[in-house]
Amino acid sequence: MKLTLTLLALSAAAGVAQAQTAGTWLWRAGATQISPDVTSGNLSAPSLPGTQADITSASQLSGGITYMVNDHLAVDVPLAAPFRHNLLGAGAIAGVGKIGDVKALPVTVLMQYRFGEAKSQFRPYVGAGPTYAKFFGERGTGTLTALTNPGGPATLLSVQSKFGFTLQAGAAFQLSERWHVDLMVAKTFLKTRTTLSTGQTLDAKLDPMTFSIGIGSRF
Repeated sequence: MKLTLTLLALSAAAGVAQAQTAGTWLWRAGATQISPDVTSGNLSAPSLPGTQADITSASQLSGGITYMVNDHLAVDVPLAAPFRHNLLGAGAIAGVGKIGDVKALPVTVLMQYRFGEAKSQFRPYVGAGPTYAKFFGERGTGTLTALTNPGGPATLLSVQSKFGFTLQAGAAFQLSERWHVDLMVAKTFLKTRTTLSTGQTLDAKLDPMTFSIGIGSRF
C-alpha cells in the first residue's frame, strides 16, 4: 500500500512538472471583459463645440492557446468571439444616450515570461506584444442622425481598424496533473478614428483594460 501511494504521488508530481515545460501546448476556455479607458477628441465641424463620445465595456466567451518555447518563455494567442460595444454621447452631448455600436475583434500575439519552475503549481507571468483591433458592424442610431444630419438621411459611421501594443500580467494555478486555472489582466494602447457619412471625424484613445479568467489543460 505504501509503495502504491508513493508511486501515485510521484506520478502526479511528474504530471505537474510536465505541465508547463518546453514544447508543451496549452489551451484554455473562459470569459473576457474589455473595458475601454476612453480619451475622446472633439467631433469635427459642423458640430457643437466639445462634442465627444464614450464606449461601454463588453464581455464575451474567450479562450487561448499557449506554446512553451522553453520552461520560462511562452507564446500566447488569446481567442474570443467579437465584442459588441455601445457608443455613447459625451462632452457637450453627454446624456443623449446611445449614438451607435460597433463590433471589435482584437487579434493579439504575446511573448510571455513565466516565473518559477516548470513544476510549480503557481506561476505568475508577464507578457507583451502587438494587437490588431478589427472594428466592423458599425451602426448609428436615430440620435446620431438627429445630432449630425437632422432631417436628412441616416448618418452612417465607420471605425478605423488599428494596430496597438499590449502589456499583460497574470498567473496560472495548477489544479491537477492536467488542469489549470488562468487569470489575466492586460492594458492595450490603442488610438482610432471614427468617420461619419457626413464627412465629420472623431479621434479617440481607447486604451482598454482586459480581464480574463479561464480553465485549461495541455494537449
